[in-house]
Amino acid sequence: MVAILKEPFPNFRPMRAEDLESVAAIEMAAYPFPWTHGIFNDCLRAGYDCWVLSRPAEIVGYGILSCAAREAHVLNVCVAPGEQRRGYGKRIVLRLLDLARWHHAERVFLEVRPSNPRAIALYESMGFNEIGRRPNYYPARRGREDAVVMAMEMLES
Repeated sequence: MVAILKEPFPNFRPMRAEDLESVAAIEMAAYPFPWTHGIFNDCLRAGYDCWVLSRPAEIVGYGILSCAAREAHVLNVCVAPGEQRRGYGKRIVLRLLDLARWHHAERVFLEVRPSNPRAIALYESMGFNEIGRRPNYYPARRGREDAVVMAMEMLES
C-alpha cells in the first residue's frame, strides 16, 4: 500500500519582512512588469494590510490593501503561477474585503489591466463594477496600457 500525502491547505498570515524575497519572486514569475522588493517593503513599512496565503514551506499568494478615509484600495493580488486556478485568488480577495470591512470602508477600489480578463471576471463575480479608466496607467510591451478602475460598495450586513 502506498500513502499519498496531500499538501496542507494554505492559510493566511500577515506578511513579514522575511517573506519579501519569496513574494518578489512570485511577483516576477507572474507579471511582465512586477513590483520590486522595495515596493513590497514600503507597503509593510507604511502599515498597509499585507497578507500571504501560505503552506508551511511556501507562499502561494499574497494580497495588499490600503485603507484610509472610509475607502480601501486593493493594491496587489497575486497567486504563484503554478498555484493558479485553485480558487486562491478569490480567497485572497475575500480576505482583503474582510479587512476593508474591519476598517469600516464604505467602498473598495482597484485597478486591473484590460488584458487580464481572468482577473476582471473574478472581480466582477465578487461584486466589483467598472467605474472608469486610467489612460496609460500600466507599462506594457508596446508602450503603455490603460487601467480598468473597478469599485465595490460595502453594504452593511
